[in-house]
Amino acid sequence: MTEHERTEYPYLIYIQFEESRKAYSFGSFVKADTGDQVVVETVRGQEIGTVCMPAMPFDSRKAKDDCKPVLRIATPEDLARREENRIRAKDAMAVCTQCIRRLGLDMHLISSEYTLDCAKIIFTYVSDERVDFRQLLKDLAHQLHCRIELRQVGPRNKAKMVGGIGSCGMECCCSRFMSEFDTVSINMAKNQLLALNISKLSGQCGKLKCCLRFENDLYTRMRRNLPRINSQLVFEGTRYRLSSMNLLQQQAKLENREEVKFVDFDTLWPDREDREPGADGAAVKVTGDRQQANSPAAPAVEPGLQTVHRERMSEETGSRSRESRVREGRELRESGKPRKQMPDSTGTGRERKKGKSGGGRRDPRAGGTRNRRAEKQEKSGKEDKR
Repeated sequence: MTEHERTEYPYLIYIQFEESRKAYSFGSFVKADTGDQVVVETVRGQEIGTVCMPAMPFDSRKAKDDCKPVLRIATPEDLARREENRIRAKDAMAVCTQCIRRLGLDMHLISSEYTLDCAKIIFTYVSDERVDFRQLLKDLAHQLHCRIELRQVGPRNKAKMVGGIGSCGMECCCSRFMSEFDTVSINMAKNQLLALNISKLSGQCGKLKCCLRFENDLYTRMRRNLPRINSQLVFEGTRYRLSSMNLLQQQAKLENREEVKFVDFDTLWPDREDREPGADGAAVKVTGDRQQANSPAAPAVEPGLQTVHRERMSEETGSRSRESRVREGRELRESGKPRKQMPDSTGTGRERKKGKSGGGRRDPRAGGTRNRRAEKQEKSGKEDKR
């Protein structure tokens, strides 16, 4: 719709429908109040909605280009017709269910709804696979004598439409107040230090719970200045491994081979809001009032606490030391320099390389050692002189 073809409405109102908590904008010539029932023109046909916000002056920047109009305030006849349509929709749903069973289609019917003028009926269903419902449309159109629309939704939309009680004992968030669904990933559960039990992390819809996203930002802020799990700490002169943390109780679990301790965050990190303990992986040693760091970028820590390494520094350091020893040995062999080796009963080491004759490295072309070859050359030279 172009700018000059757009109808200029004096009022802009927001309306909600029964099956959705999302508010839609409509242009209106009538000033409607919050809670009023109005008849509107939608892409599906005429429907009755509820005004959720007071009417405001029309603003083209807030309204969509295809802003639909409000036809009228709902009359008692309109409300009575809506009740009749609900009864008819139940009968139509039974007819559709019979057709689905007869055709053997893999689809689960959720709801059915007539438009206000009964020109169309909308069936909502859930299916894991793509369904060929062409024959179903023909059968329904022959029996119901109106336009048929089949609308497929996902498991979350099904839970929102049907409703239910979550594991927390309250009504599902999607049916109680949510208007749109956001992406929920398993990384949010990891960020909240939860056990990765999919059955407990899933909601009534079978997907990850929406509340994981609600609380993710809070846990991110709470973990901002804390070290990672499995990092090495020294507390009260003893080295521990940070095995787990309870962010709600503000406790950390420290353990080693001898003991396990539960320490409050305030005791471990009294100034964690001002610094990130072990952020650069440097070891910090505290003695009295003096602080000595192994690197210039090491953070300051309180007495009694030493941040030794981050999560994988111990493994990385061990792998580096092994690699360096292997590299040094390879360089020594290439340069031909002698390397100190421990003697054993099998005669390994320098004695094994020299052999019983005490010679050096074997020359395959001469069939012996280099010393034997030199001796033969000396003998042959003496014979020539004779």
